[in-house]
Amino acid sequence: MAVHVKNMKELAKALQPTLLKMTDQLADRVYETLNYFLQDYYAGYEPSSYQRTKDFLFSAVKVEAQPYKGGVRACVYINTDAMDSYRNVSGYQVAKWSNEGLHGGIEVDHKPHVWDDTMRETVDNGELLRLALRLSKEQRIFSKNIKQREKYNGSIGERIYRQDGRKWRYYKESSKAGT
Repeated sequence: MAVHVKNMKELAKALQPTLLKMTDQLADRVYETLNYFLQDYYAGYEPSSYQRTKDFLFSAVKVEAQPYKGGVRACVYINTDAMDSYRNVSGYQVAKWSNEGLHGGIEVDHKPHVWDDTMRETVDNGELLRLALRLSKEQRIFSKNIKQREKYNGSIGERIYRQDGRKWRYYKESSKAGT
């Protein structure tokens, strides 16, 4: 069903349920990746000088998407406050060590960088952006200019959609010389 909007405020209100769902899915991806690297952290080294509590293993937290300052946000983080069973070291220090390639402050062969690796595999490599674009296409939310290659009348052309006043126009660039 089409929604008719008269201004930006109405547009934001109409898009909010879709953006909440999309943001939640993006946060899920970061949360899954963070848990993957937490598992790797625990699987890569078996300590001999200290006993594991596994508090850090279960410290990842994802907060559901919610409206925020005219937009939407979700949070994924390591809950260092929940890691309270360590002796003479804070949960923050344990998380910091895990991002420096240390296990319990000890340098070993297995050198994870839990948070940095999570960011590299989701944000830095463009995966979240690609996922956001795919989700926006599924929900039929398009940006102002969308380019896609396609076969058209036997020649490869490029469709460029441009907002021109009240209408979206279709422009075809021919790949044939002289046309």
